Amino acid sequence: MTYPPTYRAWRRTTGPYPHSITLSTEVLPGFLDPHDVVIRIHAVALNYRDVAMLHEGCYPVPVEDGGVSASDCAAEVVAIGAEVKDFVVGDRVAPTVDLARLTGEDRDQVSIATGGDGPGLLREYAMFEDKLLVKLPKHLSWEEASTITCAGVTAWVALDSLRGLTEGATAMMQGTGGVSMFALLICLAAGIRPIITSSSDAKLAKIKQFDPRIQGINYKQHPDVAAEALRLTEGKGVDYIVNNIGLASVPSDLRALRKLGGIVALVGFLDGWKAGWSGDEIATVLFKAARIQGILGGSKADFVALNAFLDQKKVKLNSLIDKTFSIQNAPAAFDYLWSGKHVGKVVIKF
Repeated sequence: MTYPPTYRAWRRTTGPYPHSITLSTEVLPGFLDPHDVVIRIHAVALNYRDVAMLHEGCYPVPVEDGGVSASDCAAEVVAIGAEVKDFVVGDRVAPTVDLARLTGEDRDQVSIATGGDGPGLLREYAMFEDKLLVKLPKHLSWEEASTITCAGVTAWVALDSLRGLTEGATAMMQGTGGVSMFALLICLAAGIRPIITSSSDAKLAKIKQFDPRIQGINYKQHPDVAAEALRLTEGKGVDYIVNNIGLASVPSDLRALRKLGGIVALVGFLDGWKAGWSGDEIATVLFKAARIQGILGGSKADFVALNAFLDQKKVKLNSLIDKTFSIQNAPAAFDYLWSGKHVGKVVIKF
């Protein structure tokens, strides 16, 4: 299979905020190094970080000025270098998000994230070194498979790769975005009881239709989320919390945890970076032998492990997708995600 010399991509604009995305024409090299792989991208799934980068003060780390957006895709191998052994033309693949952390043990490496300070994936074609690619589960559509890379792996790592989570355990996910919804599907497949929070009864009702085991908390009706979580678990508390809100909710999260050994996984920053903790509130970490774990996505090894789980359980991800846009309407997809109307993932189809 061959590939064209040029292709379309969507880049972030520069100048005053808020930024947007703009269509550009890119060039593919005609010569492949021995370990190069050219991929044709079929679908891209957006994450909150993709839209946060366009708004001043909403994304905490520097990104490439005018870079190509997005980190999550599902792609097809169309050409390989002479020494590529692990892939053949036609394989379904995606690059890992962190191009520097491949094993999970390479802790001295400085993170390089696709769609941020690294190359983005909202493009028709891309070229990566073979060691940066991962094979995707064959039972998933392009759209479904595109949701795994960042949201899926983040959810997997936030649930501690299911280590120590036995059937019948409870996990609480904050919000109805991609990471929370992916964590919910992982929980259902593993026999873990999921609780999800939202300010919308309509969103909670829609999610509960997926499976009768799902419980919901409307945090506008129940401002003391911890008390409601304890009520739903008959006073036992939850084993894991996937925190998408940010630092301010940590004291509440700690109160919602089980008596000993629970984990709060800090994943997102939807409520910004304010904290306002008191020492008494955070002392709960000690008294419950709890853990607060920062989650910075995951490694290639985590990506591979999640794909193996999805393949073994034959987990379908179609319920994760809220809305699909064509590549021509990519800006509308960004606007829709920023509006907060979605439940799950927003996908762009090529």
